[in-house]
Amino acid sequence: MTADTAQSLARLAAERVDHRFKGLPPDADGLTVAELAGQRRNLFTGGFTTPVLALSAERLEHNLKLMETYAARHGLAFAPHGKTSMAPQLFQRQIEHGAWGITLAVPHQVRVARAFGTRRVFLANELVDAAALRWIAAELDADPDFELVCYVDSVRGVELMDAALRDAGATRPVDVVVELAAGEGARTGVRTETECAAVADAVAGTRTLRLVGVAGYEGEVPKADTGRVTAWLRRLVALAADFDKAGRFAGLDGIVVSAGGSAWFDAVAEVFAEIPELSLPVLKLLRSGAYVSHDDGHYRKLTPFNRVPEEGALEPAFRLWTQVVSRPSAEQAFVNAGKRDAAYDLDLPFAQVIRRDGAERPATGVSVTALSDQHAWLATTPEADLEVGDWVGLGLSHPCTSFDKWQLIPVAEADGTVVDYVRTFF
Repeated sequence: MTADTAQSLARLAAERVDHRFKGLPPDADGLTVAELAGQRRNLFTGGFTTPVLALSAERLEHNLKLMETYAARHGLAFAPHGKTSMAPQLFQRQIEHGAWGITLAVPHQVRVARAFGTRRVFLANELVDAAALRWIAAELDADPDFELVCYVDSVRGVELMDAALRDAGATRPVDVVVELAAGEGARTGVRTETECAAVADAVAGTRTLRLVGVAGYEGEVPKADTGRVTAWLRRLVALAADFDKAGRFAGLDGIVVSAGGSAWFDAVAEVFAEIPELSLPVLKLLRSGAYVSHDDGHYRKLTPFNRVPEEGALEPAFRLWTQVVSRPSAEQAFVNAGKRDAAYDLDLPFAQVIRRDGAERPATGVSVTALSDQHAWLATTPEADLEVGDWVGLGLSHPCTSFDKWQLIPVAEADGTVVDYVRTFF
């Protein structure tokens, strides 16, 4: 950890707890985050109010170690996507667990990462905003240790970047990778190899940009399955080899080839292992980000570890604790968390456990059927034992839209002892 990173994280620990942070104990107002963490309060008896989102300390550490091991085993560099958590404390833990750097999606996220000393950023998006490019040029010029790589996918985009960087008086070129689209009708990216070459030629015609590799996102492959994803990844590798053969990477120390979301990183590992020997070392950069907390829905179903169980298994680290506030009938109940608190873009939350008088049991016969802004609608069958005042622990689907609803998230051990707090910046 650099001195700058340590100082920035220390400032987070010195932040005062107050009304801005949902779920924290009201009697903790005025304490610093470090002071509150030092009290090691219990999530269930220490004055926390519902709803409150918590991360499992043990599962978080398990997931960090598992992906560190996976990347090393397959010879991959790892730049986990920071948009998932936007939590600099987690960025630092990911780097301590072997990450090459952090992937981000928009300039504001880069500003957050830089404010906390992140030295390597892979911007998995096109960047044509002149104001953002001026800021990035200043960051690169001021810090020789700062490395940034971003996408390009059009000649027009290259022209806009070049104009903005020249106007900014940039002295260091911005490293770029040509983004290969995942297919017709997919998201961003160049559709054909011929067009890729035209974009690369445009980069070569500037002094402000430097072509360092190729990249893309296999999660956008239309009707994705193993065969289609593998075929696209091989196109990406072939593009890197063709660019290298054409001498497009001359003068570099290495070539970047990057892909990898959270659903197909096993295919990325397999195909990247096939990358032929090129004229320079290849940085095989994986970008999966949802692993850090995993989930109880979308990624539980899609994770590649389901296909390769011998490699290990991620564990869902989130639980949203809510309280039953109304039980109007034998078939219905309401808890005090809704769209403002829980991810709902991919799946509704999942009722998992019930706590009453310090005892925890499965939420048998309880399911979430809808969300209002501040309530979850529960359907209850005759076997459901549920009363007003009970705490209900909900599992969530989609980490990216879970983190973004909470600014300060308790990290709790299995017995409920809160040992840390994670600050997010969205």
